[in-house]
Amino acid sequence: MIAQLTGTVIVAGATSCVVDVGGVGYRVHVTPGTAASLRPSEVQTLFTSLVVREDSMTLFGFATDAEREAFELVQSASGVGPKLALAIVSVLTPAELKRAVLSEDIKRLCSVPGIGTKGAQKIVIELKDKVLLLEDAENTDGGAAPMQADDAWRVQVSEGLQSLGWSSRDADAACDNVAHLVDDDPQIGIAKLLRAALNSLARR
Repeated sequence: MIAQLTGTVIVAGATSCVVDVGGVGYRVHVTPGTAASLRPSEVQTLFTSLVVREDSMTLFGFATDAEREAFELVQSASGVGPKLALAIVSVLTPAELKRAVLSEDIKRLCSVPGIGTKGAQKIVIELKDKVLLLEDAENTDGGAAPMQADDAWRVQVSEGLQSLGWSSRDADAACDNVAHLVDDDPQIGIAKLLRAALNSLARR
């Protein structure tokens, strides 16, 4: 099991990156919030989870150990595979996931693309005891770096939303909905913007 990678970021995309560790390049699937914190040529540590299938081995990476634990925990619920688990961790922090499950907040869980009412109910039933193990600490920025250009955040948030299954039109509309947050706080992190954009889409 590959539990952690520390190496130089070679490629940093919206949903994946390549990390050079001792001359070996590892492709790692990441959340949009984690992706926003990555910079090519910089040394980065990612907490990783290796998903092994009959025909593939896929590595998922996270900015914090708590996010990795949440990613692995939600897959113990029936019907939740790695792709949906990554979407859950992209939308909800470990603390938010814990609160949503314990309070049986079906609407909050349904804000994750790919989760319907029945799926959310299953997650609540099957994870109610297990989420007690998740950390309570909030990571409000999700490891994301602040904005570096006036419109750079739009590209990253839009790509992140589209990677979670939203259309480009929906993604653009969500960016418009959260633009005022950037005006209020130019240093706001990508992860916080992404969650606000997702919340605006969920209210539609």
